[in-house]
Amino acid sequence: MKRGAGLALLWLALAAAAPPEPESYRNAAYGAPTPATLKGAKVLTDAEAHALWMNKRAAFVDVLPQAPRPKNLPKSVLWRDKPRDDIPGSLWLPDTGYGELAPAMLDYFAAGLKKASGGDLKRTLVFYCKRQCWMSWNAAKRALTLGYKSVDWFPDGADGWRDAGYPLERRAPEPRPS
Repeated sequence: MKRGAGLALLWLALAAAAPPEPESYRNAAYGAPTPATLKGAKVLTDAEAHALWMNKRAAFVDVLPQAPRPKNLPKSVLWRDKPRDDIPGSLWLPDTGYGELAPAMLDYFAAGLKKASGGDLKRTLVFYCKRQCWMSWNAAKRALTLGYKSVDWFPDGADGWRDAGYPLERRAPEPRPS
């Protein structure tokens, strides 16, 4: 009983330390502590995300940015993207978690969600990137504004997944608009 009470107090302390949920999207300092909530979405623990994945009851959407080729890198120099080890079966839509998206990126995000959901606005979508990443929070909030009814946010992301000992696989991003 003492252990359960201790865990409850720890959870309350962590929730109290989390920043408040903003009304709009986060537009800066994306790698910072995130809120404990997201209005309209369910916030998942590692175990809850894993259960959804095991039962294939949700589509997982990673929004971690992908570093672009440096502009001053000579064309003759080979550029290799940083590898991404990700939750198996997920769809990687890089750069879609920023607070503001250009129209082409918003269309890319919407098309990616349609692909992930099979066009079903009631299909559960789980958004993540890495631990303490506002981009997944923004993306989940944006999915709600696009009319998706079952939006889950996994704030521990691929970091928490890995730390829990769950499997990862190498992921390539969904091709972006030119």
